[in-house]
Amino acid sequence: MEMNFVGIVAALATFFGVWMGHVLVRKIERETVRLWIPICTALLLGTGFGVFSLLTPSLILSAAGGIFAVTFWWDALEFVRQQNRIKHGHAPANRNNPRHAKILEKYPEATTFDWLDREPRGRKYSAEELAALKAGAK
Repeated sequence: MEMNFVGIVAALATFFGVWMGHVLVRKIERETVRLWIPICTALLLGTGFGVFSLLTPSLILSAAGGIFAVTFWWDALEFVRQQNRIKHGHAPANRNNPRHAKILEKYPEATTFDWLDREPRGRKYSAEELAALKAGAK
């Protein structure tokens, strides 16, 4: 019986691509001043993996390359979406980043408070408690 590893490789490529993309988009968007640079880099990497996927004779490598291609293309879009999350206060701004400093000035909902950096307590926070948490972070 011949074993087929395409499914396992595709699953691992998807898991690591999404995980890496999620972490890197948040970190890179937070630190970079010129957002077009990581956007173009992600588009180029995605295109490179796409070409690799089309040209490699290996089905396993082709599947992994295609998954990484689409992941990088999606990450290019996520840089813009992450910036919009910051504008709406759904993700923390970095006041040391000049681009984020402008966002904090222009958008009243923008905050440096990280909504994910709080102790879990097993029940919902009230609107007043969330406002107090946010006010304490400024």
